[in-house]
Amino acid sequence: MKNISIQLLLGLALVTQLVSCDVDRYPENTVNDANFWNSAEDVRLVANYFYTTLPGLATADVEMDNWGVDGYQNDKGNPTSDGSRIAPATSTDYDYSNIYQANKLIEKASEVIAKGAEEKVVNWYVAEARFFRAWYYFEMFKRFGGVPIITKTMGVSDPDIFKARATREEVLQLIYDDLDYAIATLRSADQLSSAKDYGRISRTAALAFKSRVGLFEGTRAKFHGYGDAKKHLTIAKDAAQQVIESKEHAIFSTPVKDGNGKVNNEAYYNLFQEAGEGRANKENIIVKQYGVNLENSILITPIQRYYEGGNIGATQNFVDNYLMIDGLPVQKSSYYIAPNAQMKHVEYFSKRDPRMSFTLFKAGDEFKGSGKYSIPNATLQRTGFNIRKYASAQSFDVQRSYIDRPVLRYAEVLLNYAEAVYELDGVITDEQLNATINVLRKRLPEVNVGTLEAPKYTSMPSLSNAFVNDNGLKMQNEIRRERRVELAYEGGMGYWDLIRWKTAEHEMIKPLLGSYFFSEYSTANWSDKTPVNTDKYIVLQPANLRKFDPEKDYLWPLPTNEIAKNKDVLTQNPKW
Repeated sequence: MKNISIQLLLGLALVTQLVSCDVDRYPENTVNDANFWNSAEDVRLVANYFYTTLPGLATADVEMDNWGVDGYQNDKGNPTSDGSRIAPATSTDYDYSNIYQANKLIEKASEVIAKGAEEKVVNWYVAEARFFRAWYYFEMFKRFGGVPIITKTMGVSDPDIFKARATREEVLQLIYDDLDYAIATLRSADQLSSAKDYGRISRTAALAFKSRVGLFEGTRAKFHGYGDAKKHLTIAKDAAQQVIESKEHAIFSTPVKDGNGKVNNEAYYNLFQEAGEGRANKENIIVKQYGVNLENSILITPIQRYYEGGNIGATQNFVDNYLMIDGLPVQKSSYYIAPNAQMKHVEYFSKRDPRMSFTLFKAGDEFKGSGKYSIPNATLQRTGFNIRKYASAQSFDVQRSYIDRPVLRYAEVLLNYAEAVYELDGVITDEQLNATINVLRKRLPEVNVGTLEAPKYTSMPSLSNAFVNDNGLKMQNEIRRERRVELAYEGGMGYWDLIRWKTAEHEMIKPLLGSYFFSEYSTANWSDKTPVNTDKYIVLQPANLRKFDPEKDYLWPLPTNEIAKNKDVLTQNPKW
């Protein structure tokens, strides 16, 4: 958590002089290059800046869960889901400033090597810059599709500063090329396990991110009907497989058997607590680090206040993805009891996938100070389900948190592999399921399906082809369900999954519901202000306010100022 070598005083002082906001606005007077770019250490200091740009906990990519069907934000409207979004004049999502930073380092590296710096060491940081350049381009690519490709530093008079949009394949090829260089050049995760180097991008981090990119485009091309879907799905599968075969990562697991013979394993919960931090947890592949590091940089996040204030709340649509402990969805399981007037909020968690209790608050959970969680405050947590991931009572009391954010973890790699395998040929073997999805299930604790007086503990069953067929399930749905519950509220995965699967046009127009109006809600002072439907579920956004235009909304609008400045060579996305 606290160890990455990010010298913010020097690093940020340097790079802030390099930042520009738009493609056509680059600083003409930067640092004195002749006095700075002299050693591998200089290159490392500039590379350190890129780590500050990793997405944090209270940032827009986390809020994206609110833009789909998994989350709801209390304090403001949602133009993404209500159809009111318009093309903005400017946008921080369409931003070349960090790409400029990466290009600068890449260009200056050869000068440093010529001055006698060790080439291998300098190239480690060139590889980091190329990794982050790929990251920045992918963030724009997801939103806008093809964008102008800029791979060199330029001044305002450079004729190449006004460029047309590259095609999707051209942007992807640049991303893949940068990642392939990083894969070939970066150190292994094991080589980066020292206090000084922990947190730096590793070879397997580049492979894991490549699997994310390939899966995104492979499934998007498949379901939207364009391009070479199999090419990108194969890239995703092969990259994920290389991470798996490296043996450098593993699922974080801490099983303990209690006196009653029950296997407890709090690992999934602890992944998002300080107990899950550091190289000892080999599940984390890329991490946004908070806290005091060895060079005394301090980064904090008010994450529990952020959640408690209603910035993100889980919807009923999302909660319905949690299977019962017999591995069946609520519609098919004999364990499921539909909510009713006598049921309490905490009872709804009974006999469910344990990840539900690890992800969402229920009565009795440690909440803030010495208090326990009782029921959600629907004035703030209007969905009725409050997020527990990253929450800490100590963090709430001091209004700041040092808990790291996993940006990409090994669980995602396993899920990427399983989905890529299935989408390539429409089949996945039990052996492949056992190496991926069932690894995630096996780390979950047992659940009591008996009584307190006569407990009977059981585990989530493995997912297999026979289980799917015998229970009238669909393998594709189960693979997708596993992804949603495992990676929930970790950076907008749910929203982007709807985009790439081409299901947003069906899901985004449904009414957005919160929890059932449980019996204890009626005693709260907000109960008479909470709208419910005929089935007594909280109505967050009725269907008539939910809109999604499939000819328009699968891509985001480019900023109109950028189109105006780029002399008519930069075109807008369809219908924007």
